[in-house]
Amino acid sequence: MAAQADEKESAESLLAEIQKKISDAFDIFDHESNKTVDVREVGTIIRSLGCCPSEGELHDLLADMEEEEPTGYIRYDKFLPIMTGILMERKYKPAPEDKLLKAFEVLDSDRKGHLTAEDITKYMTEEGEPFTQEELEEMLSAAVDPDKGVILYRDYASLMSVDETA
Repeated sequence: MAAQADEKESAESLLAEIQKKISDAFDIFDHESNKTVDVREVGTIIRSLGCCPSEGELHDLLADMEEEEPTGYIRYDKFLPIMTGILMERKYKPAPEDKLLKAFEVLDSDRKGHLTAEDITKYMTEEGEPFTQEELEEMLSAAVDPDKGVILYRDYASLMSVDETA
Protein backbone atom coordinates (compact mmCIF):
# COMPACT_ATOMS: atom_id res chain seq x y z
CA MET A 1 0.00 0.00 0.00
CA ALA A 2 2.88 2.36 0.82
CA ALA A 3 4.36 1.90 -2.66
CA GLN A 4 1.03 2.82 -4.20
CA ALA A 5 0.84 5.96 -2.04
CA ASP A 6 4.40 6.93 -3.04
CA GLU A 7 3.52 6.41 -6.69
CA LYS A 8 0.42 8.60 -6.34
CA GLU A 9 2.44 11.29 -4.54
CA SER A 10 5.09 11.15 -7.26
CA ALA A 11 2.46 11.51 -10.01
CA GLU A 12 0.86 14.44 -8.17
CA SER A 13 4.28 16.05 -7.76
CA LEU A 14 5.00 15.63 -11.49
CA LEU A 15 1.59 17.07 -12.37
CA ALA A 16 2.16 20.07 -10.09
CA GLU A 17 5.61 20.64 -11.62
CA ILE A 18 4.23 20.48 -15.18
CA GLN A 19 1.36 22.82 -14.35
CA LYS A 20 3.79 25.31 -12.78
CA LYS A 21 5.92 25.26 -15.96
CA ILE A 22 2.79 25.86 -18.07
CA SER A 23 1.61 28.66 -15.79
CA ASP A 24 5.04 30.36 -15.80
CA ALA A 25 5.29 30.18 -19.61
CA PHE A 26 1.72 31.45 -20.05
CA ASP A 27 2.26 34.33 -17.61
CA ILE A 28 5.20 35.65 -19.64
CA PHE A 29 2.82 36.33 -22.54
CA ASP A 30 -0.15 37.42 -20.41
CA HIS A 31 0.73 41.10 -20.86
CA GLU A 32 -2.45 42.39 -19.23
CA SER A 33 -2.33 39.90 -16.32
CA ASN A 34 -5.91 38.82 -17.06
CA LYS A 35 -5.24 35.10 -17.69
CA THR A 36 -5.42 35.50 -21.49
CA VAL A 37 -2.80 35.54 -24.25
CA ASP A 38 -2.95 36.60 -27.88
CA VAL A 39 -3.75 33.56 -30.01
CA ARG A 40 -0.68 34.38 -32.18
CA GLU A 41 1.62 33.78 -29.21
CA VAL A 42 0.34 30.33 -28.28
CA GLY A 43 2.74 28.56 -30.69
CA THR A 44 5.67 30.32 -29.04
CA ILE A 45 4.44 29.32 -25.58
CA ILE A 46 3.98 25.69 -26.64
CA ARG A 47 7.44 25.59 -28.22
CA SER A 48 8.99 27.20 -25.12
CA LEU A 49 7.65 24.19 -23.21
CA GLY A 50 9.73 21.87 -25.41
CA CYS A 51 6.98 20.79 -27.81
CA CYS A 52 7.33 21.01 -31.57
CA PRO A 53 3.93 20.58 -33.19
CA SER A 54 3.62 21.13 -36.93
CA GLU A 55 1.63 24.15 -38.06
CA GLY A 56 -1.31 21.83 -38.80
CA GLU A 57 -1.13 20.31 -35.31
CA LEU A 58 -0.84 23.80 -33.79
CA HIS A 59 -3.92 24.89 -35.75
CA ASP A 60 -5.86 21.92 -34.33
CA LEU A 61 -4.69 22.74 -30.78
CA LEU A 62 -5.78 26.34 -31.18
CA ALA A 63 -9.20 25.19 -32.39
CA ASP A 64 -9.52 23.12 -29.21
CA MET A 65 -8.47 26.09 -27.03
CA GLU A 66 -10.53 28.83 -28.67
CA GLU A 67 -13.91 30.01 -27.49
CA GLU A 68 -17.07 29.16 -29.43
CA GLU A 69 -16.83 32.66 -30.90
CA PRO A 70 -13.09 33.27 -31.42
CA THR A 71 -11.89 36.43 -29.67
CA GLY A 72 -8.26 36.43 -30.77
CA TYR A 73 -7.27 35.45 -27.23
CA ILE A 74 -6.79 32.14 -25.48
CA ARG A 75 -7.85 31.82 -21.85
CA TYR A 76 -5.56 30.12 -19.33
CA ASP A 77 -8.35 27.83 -18.12
CA LYS A 78 -8.69 26.43 -21.68
CA PHE A 79 -4.90 26.31 -22.27
CA LEU A 80 -3.91 24.56 -19.03
CA PRO A 81 -5.77 21.23 -19.37
CA ILE A 82 -4.81 20.80 -23.03
CA MET A 83 -1.13 21.63 -22.40
CA THR A 84 -1.06 19.45 -19.27
CA GLY A 85 -2.26 16.50 -21.33
CA ILE A 86 0.33 17.18 -24.04
CA LEU A 87 3.21 17.38 -21.57
CA MET A 88 2.04 14.37 -19.54
CA GLU A 89 1.82 12.31 -22.73
CA ARG A 90 5.15 13.74 -23.98
CA LYS A 91 3.56 14.63 -27.34
CA TYR A 92 5.21 16.74 -30.04
CA LYS A 93 8.74 16.00 -28.86
CA PRO A 94 11.52 17.44 -31.03
CA ALA A 95 13.47 15.07 -33.24
CA PRO A 96 16.66 13.63 -31.73
CA GLU A 97 20.02 14.79 -33.10
CA ASP A 98 20.73 11.57 -35.03
CA LYS A 99 17.39 11.83 -36.85
CA LEU A 100 18.07 15.50 -37.72
CA LEU A 101 21.51 14.58 -39.05
CA LYS A 102 20.05 11.85 -41.26
CA ALA A 103 17.53 14.33 -42.68
CA PHE A 104 20.28 16.85 -43.49
CA GLU A 105 22.43 14.08 -45.02
CA VAL A 106 19.58 13.17 -47.37
CA LEU A 107 19.52 16.78 -48.57
CA ASP A 108 23.34 16.81 -48.94
CA SER A 109 23.43 14.41 -51.89
CA ASP A 110 27.06 15.31 -52.73
CA ARG A 111 28.17 14.55 -49.15
CA LYS A 112 29.89 17.94 -48.74
CA GLY A 113 29.05 18.15 -45.04
CA HIS A 114 27.19 21.42 -45.54
CA LEU A 115 24.23 22.96 -47.33
CA THR A 116 24.00 26.40 -48.87
CA ALA A 117 21.40 28.93 -47.77
CA GLU A 118 19.92 28.63 -51.28
CA ASP A 119 19.59 24.83 -50.91
CA ILE A 120 17.86 25.08 -47.57
CA THR A 121 15.61 27.93 -48.77
CA LYS A 122 14.48 25.79 -51.70
CA TYR A 123 13.75 22.77 -49.49
CA MET A 124 12.00 24.77 -46.78
CA THR A 125 9.71 26.70 -49.11
CA GLU A 126 8.96 24.13 -51.81
CA GLU A 127 8.72 20.81 -49.97
CA GLY A 128 6.32 19.56 -47.29
CA GLU A 129 4.88 22.17 -44.97
CA PRO A 130 6.50 25.37 -46.25
CA PHE A 131 8.24 27.79 -43.91
CA THR A 132 7.08 31.40 -43.86
CA GLN A 133 9.62 34.04 -44.90
CA GLU A 134 9.99 35.06 -41.23
CA GLU A 135 10.58 31.46 -40.10
CA LEU A 136 13.09 30.97 -42.89
CA GLU A 137 15.03 34.13 -42.03
CA GLU A 138 15.08 33.18 -38.35
CA MET A 139 16.37 29.71 -39.16
CA LEU A 140 19.03 30.97 -41.56
CA SER A 141 20.28 33.54 -39.06
CA ALA A 142 20.92 30.71 -36.60
CA ALA A 143 22.04 28.05 -39.08
CA VAL A 144 24.43 29.78 -41.51
CA ASP A 145 28.06 29.78 -40.36
CA PRO A 146 29.12 33.45 -40.54
CA ASP A 147 32.70 32.62 -41.64
CA LYS A 148 31.93 30.01 -44.30
CA GLY A 149 28.50 31.25 -45.45
CA VAL A 150 27.04 27.72 -45.47
CA ILE A 151 25.08 25.57 -43.06
CA LEU A 152 27.40 23.14 -41.32
CA TYR A 153 24.52 20.87 -40.50
CA ARG A 154 26.35 18.66 -37.98
CA ASP A 155 26.85 21.71 -35.75
CA TYR A 156 23.35 22.99 -36.44
CA ALA A 157 21.68 19.63 -35.68
CA SER A 158 23.29 19.56 -32.24
CA LEU A 159 21.98 23.11 -31.60
CA MET A 160 18.48 22.07 -32.66
CA SER A 161 18.31 18.94 -30.52
CA VAL A 162 16.94 19.13 -27.01
CA ASP A 163 18.67 17.64 -24.01
CA GLU A 164 16.00 15.38 -22.51
CA THR A 165 17.68 15.41 -19.10
CA ALA A 166 17.20 19.15 -18.63
